Amino acid sequence: MIAALATALGVNANDPAFWMPLVFMGLLFAIIVAGTVLDGFDIGVGCLALFAPADLRPRMLSLLSPWRDANEFWLFLGMGLFVAAFPNAWGSVMSELYLPLCVLALGVLLRSVAFELRLRSPAELQSRWLLGFALGSLVTALAHGFLLAQVVVTYQNEAGYLWFSLFVGLSAVAAYCLLGSAWLIMRVAGELRARAVMWGRRAVRWAAAGAVGVSVVLAFGNAGIFLKWSDGPHWQVVAALWLIVLTCFVSIEMCFQRMINSSYRTTALPFFMTLLVFLITLGGLGYSFFPYLVLDDITIWDASASVDSLRLVLAATVVALPVALIFNIWVYWRMFGLSIAPTPPEFKDQRAGDGSIVA
Repeated sequence: MIAALATALGVNANDPAFWMPLVFMGLLFAIIVAGTVLDGFDIGVGCLALFAPADLRPRMLSLLSPWRDANEFWLFLGMGLFVAAFPNAWGSVMSELYLPLCVLALGVLLRSVAFELRLRSPAELQSRWLLGFALGSLVTALAHGFLLAQVVVTYQNEAGYLWFSLFVGLSAVAAYCLLGSAWLIMRVAGELRARAVMWGRRAVRWAAAGAVGVSVVLAFGNAGIFLKWSDGPHWQVVAALWLIVLTCFVSIEMCFQRMINSSYRTTALPFFMTLLVFLITLGGLGYSFFPYLVLDDITIWDASASVDSLRLVLAATVVALPVALIFNIWVYWRMFGLSIAPTPPEFKDQRAGDGSIVA
């Protein structure tokens, strides 16, 4: 495929003007995947806090504390890389997606501000900031869904497409709730795990419906994408991917049902199955749109900056990326396994005969 693209563009595959935009497109896709997956359980737990009892909400947010700063990193890194590497597509994308992007920015801002101020506010105000974090998570998840739907329908805004965008937005909330509940099942015990199982059961079917809806509309809404997946031997790959996704959703459903009927034991299976569904969905979207940034309009070569600018950005990326990877590996390696809440020490009030306190 790469050689055919180079031939179609009339350039050599070893020409930096050809392969450097490919490198940055791969980096941008990797950042999108990392941000969706690694920040996804954070968003999901935030959305689920809206449905949790008041006494469980502080525990849910305390579980997220080690990863909050790392989760914010991906959005800013992706936006910065997109602007630096593909400046010629920025205006076209912003003109079509300014509303969901602004909503996304507001949701991210509300999440960050509410989380930090909850830690620093008086006890009587912490519940309000916790609610603000949950609402920010809900707005962020909805914005992700609207962004995805608008990209899938190529920015069309007729009534039917708006209903589809609303459906995908709600499905995105369900998908993030599924990822968040699966993460809670893996991380906690007791009542919170039992509630996470029930939340996951309610979210899994909506998430499955959203994945199917996006795939069908994307395939049948664009003849080029339909031919790309159905022409030649690709139907076997399509069948295999659909079988894997179906197996994942059925396995998640069965795992949740078994937990209800037998025991609420710790397991990482729903979490990794949900991650696999996310990866397959994002991979399918990336393959469907390649080599376009704006479908059937702007390719990655049309949108890329000059070779000299790309060299400068690539040099900075080579220096910064290993540091970012080391930081994130150090942070995220603790996100698996059971988390046990700390038990406050017991202090005995020992008093002497005269009423004074003895240490």
